[in-house]
Amino acid sequence: MDFYFGLIQLIGVHTLLGLSAYIVLLTGQVTLAQAAFYAIGAYVSGMLTVLAGWHIVPALGVGALAGAVAACAVGFPALRVKGLMLVIATLAFGEGVRIFFFNFDYQIAKGDIKVGPLGGEGFRQIRFFPENGWTTLEVMLFIWAFVIAVMALLWWFDRSRYGAVLRAVGEDEVAAQSVGVNLTAVKVSAMTVGGAIAGIAGSLYAHYTTHIEHSNFNVLVATFAIAYPIVGGLQSVFGTLAAVIFVQGFLIEGLRGLGDWRNLLFGALIVLAMNLRPQGIFWRRGA
Repeated sequence: MDFYFGLIQLIGVHTLLGLSAYIVLLTGQVTLAQAAFYAIGAYVSGMLTVLAGWHIVPALGVGALAGAVAACAVGFPALRVKGLMLVIATLAFGEGVRIFFFNFDYQIAKGDIKVGPLGGEGFRQIRFFPENGWTTLEVMLFIWAFVIAVMALLWWFDRSRYGAVLRAVGEDEVAAQSVGVNLTAVKVSAMTVGGAIAGIAGSLYAHYTTHIEHSNFNVLVATFAIAYPIVGGLQSVFGTLAAVIFVQGFLIEGLRGLGDWRNLLFGALIVLAMNLRPQGIFWRRGA
């Protein structure tokens, strides 16, 4: 059963990663910076639990805050551009963060060993769950408590004035601006919320894997983040969840025997979604 619990943990973390891009995509912006916020949350929360001895809950909170601050800081300059230029700008930021952690070395002595990030060798000994006797089931439930909370928050956003403004900006910026919507404020706020969610996802990822390194936060992870809401559709948060289950549960895990051919299937799925179901595979016509 531990294997299935582990798979459900992975689906939960990737759902959060997809939801972090979902709220940005609502504004019509495509960003590849989610992997960077994911990495920041992972390293910050990991350092707090390992080096400072914090409990995981406040460490997750600080990880989310760090992701949000980074997203807000990036949002102001990056969102002045659109389309391909925005993709390139956020991709460059993501790679910059990854390279930073590749060179980041900060260790302290803990008993007979040194713990903390060690550049290219990664960050080991993130062992809050095993050291406190958490079972795989308990970790899974802990992760999904955050998934449900974030999905509920975004579902509420969708039905609030804020959600209506996000979608209005995504559908027609000129029309939204003509009725007094501050485009910069809306886009930066969406980016900030997305960064916080990605920070939570990274924090959870670091603690359930116990070992992270710079290569865990590459452009493929950023591609997954934006692919989930595109495949699932922006009609609701449940499309992102369905897409993660389909991609991670079926394409990647269920078809493990196909090896690297799964990457081709994933790419083909994105192309089909964009051409045949631009509203998302799980979008219901007339809904």
